[in-house]
Amino acid sequence: MISHPLTALFVDFDAYFASVEQHLQPHLRGKPVGVAPVLAETSCCIAASYEAKACGVSTGTRVSDARQLCPGIQIVQAQPARYIELHHQLVAAVESCIHVEAVLSIDEMWCWLPYNLREPETTQRIAREIKEAIHRDVSPWITGSVGIAPNRWLAKMASKMRKPDGLLVIEHHHLPEILYPLTLRDLHGVGQAMELRLHAQGIHDVRTLCHATRHHLHTAWGGVGGDRLWLQLRGQEIPDDPASAHVQRSIGHSHVLPPDRRHPDAAIAVLHKLTQKAAQRLRHDRQLTSNIRISIHYLRGGKWKHHMPLETTDDSLVFARAIAQLWKLRPQHAEPLLKVSIVLDHFTHAGNYTPSLFDTTPSSSPSQPTKSPTSLNASMDQLVKKFGRQSIYLGGAHNAIDAAPMRISFGHIPDIELEK
Repeated sequence: MISHPLTALFVDFDAYFASVEQHLQPHLRGKPVGVAPVLAETSCCIAASYEAKACGVSTGTRVSDARQLCPGIQIVQAQPARYIELHHQLVAAVESCIHVEAVLSIDEMWCWLPYNLREPETTQRIAREIKEAIHRDVSPWITGSVGIAPNRWLAKMASKMRKPDGLLVIEHHHLPEILYPLTLRDLHGVGQAMELRLHAQGIHDVRTLCHATRHHLHTAWGGVGGDRLWLQLRGQEIPDDPASAHVQRSIGHSHVLPPDRRHPDAAIAVLHKLTQKAAQRLRHDRQLTSNIRISIHYLRGGKWKHHMPLETTDDSLVFARAIAQLWKLRPQHAEPLLKVSIVLDHFTHAGNYTPSLFDTTPSSSPSQPTKSPTSLNASMDQLVKKFGRQSIYLGGAHNAIDAAPMRISFGHIPDIELEK
């Protein structure tokens, strides 16, 4: 029996948002494309085609800078609903070849390799079948890079090492030399802060990292994260860390404001709309919150944030009142704004919550006690789901009903029924 067999196949779609735009809009094919949340020079690219990447444009590049780096770049506004639609088609295409173990984000998924499908030639055949299914069933303009390895972490690294449209199999005997050309920041799980910590431990490149002792990495990570990486670098298949399992700890929305929404009176309406969207997601997940946070970025620089503790609730009316109170606390009341954000956190699952024994809600009359807001929120949610967000909303969002369209964050694929 092979001691470190191939167990994981990872699919990472290449420049996904930009590729979908080239699929949807034939005139963009073969041209540099940047995808932005709003069509404003102060906005940032959330994706760039490989033609644009060749000119130095990347995720996070300011639109005005992208035009300087890549004259002739086509900036298009993101279409999240279409990206989600194509995402589900891509999952189905991969599933037609091998079972998808988990979808990790809008453009990443992985597949566990059964015991009878672990020979290198067999895994490469499956990878080619996946590529053919994507080309045939979805689009020749959307490609995926496939990585295959003894564990999921290495398979993810392999999928990034031959982009675009790549295929790389990392077998145990390839380790660790095949990783040496990478930089520390190329490694999944090593961000800027961790890179600085590794430097402080005398680790400045991947070769040194691969030859560090388990104790050394444990010290550098400050815990078992270092032990896990030490094992993963050696091809060990280790179970998911229960402590790092995905548990939703917050729900939030943010929006970079276009020029016509930067006046505070327009921005507060956008913030109310974002809050109502977050509240609906909260109720959909059967969560309650006891804290609300807002943050704002000023157009001329600087930012401000504040939070307000709440009685445990999922009531949109409570959130609307909290937003109004928090808004009054912000400094520089007349300054134009660039971005607004809302976060609900400190969750309690509705099934685990014990309400107060004493109903402190005032009644309109003894014979007609005030009804719980639960039925009102539920009715609003049903109408929004059936007829769209413009069908019913709290008045604070009235001037922003067509603003702040759906966004896709890393690791969260929105439910179109909740976002439309």
